[in-house]
Amino acid sequence: MLGAELPRNLATYAAECWPVTKKIESRLSVLETKMLRRTAGVTRLNRVRNDTIRQRIGVAPIADKLREARLRCYGHILRSNDDTVRKIGLNLEVPGKRSRGRPKQRWLDTLHLDL
Repeated sequence: MLGAELPRNLATYAAECWPVTKKIESRLSVLETKMLRRTAGVTRLNRVRNDTIRQRIGVAPIADKLREARLRCYGHILRSNDDTVRKIGLNLEVPGKRSRGRPKQRWLDTLHLDL
């Protein structure tokens, strides 16, 4: 259903590059549920479960789609030549600690959780 996929594509644009934490994943799931409910014409007062709405519309959870996109991106990086910037950046180790306020979870950490 096109109406259900369009908001998801807007919300997850370039998401394969994000180091997604549980908090971000939860917020995206809430956003997706709100969009699906609006698309299906169902309110919270109808007391319809989120899984039922997702099944009725025929879309997978947004967390699964994010995981697929990250793994697809990782596959492209692994198949690229060794002298490309993305392959060099993947294997790059930066010495030292991250500065205060920076996220502790990196893209590779998220990817290892996906595998």
